[in-house]
Amino acid sequence: MYANAAISIRQPSAIRQLNSEQLKMLRAFIQKRVMNPDDADDILQGTFVEALRNEHKFQHASKPQTWLCGIALNLIRNHFRRLYSQPYQEAWEDQWHLENEHADDIGQQVDGHRQLARVVSAISDLPNNMQRVIEVSLAMDGSYQDTASSLGVPIGTVRSRLSRAREQLKRQIDPFA
Repeated sequence: MYANAAISIRQPSAIRQLNSEQLKMLRAFIQKRVMNPDDADDILQGTFVEALRNEHKFQHASKPQTWLCGIALNLIRNHFRRLYSQPYQEAWEDQWHLENEHADDIGQQVDGHRQLARVVSAISDLPNNMQRVIEVSLAMDGSYQDTASSLGVPIGTVRSRLSRAREQLKRQIDPFA
């Protein structure tokens, strides 16, 4: 009765049969492109997650390591896109402490306080929608996407309002710059 039935025992895929030397080569491939070891480990883990999720798409046209390197390269590109799409923001408190450690001149401190007061005053003169986008952007650590989601507006609106706010603040604080 079962003599003619094809019994197929599923063999582990080539992706699942990588040896330790091949894994080291993949790790080195990622670490060469991503200097931060924690980020490299995250990308390595993500590579395996994606490979296992899509192993049915592996057509054996290349070596498994080559396919994994392709996945890793895509994840590395995405990593850097996310990283560079975030504006750099230094915490005011950190900057304040660094400046105060090296600022022995009381005149510099007074000038700094006056400049900060001008900035705060200039921000309060901005339209409410610009003030709100600055406030939410700071709360979201400068993430345009998170700011847009929080405000319920398109990301382009956030970028536009922040750009106009920066220009207006520059003109108000230093009209000769």
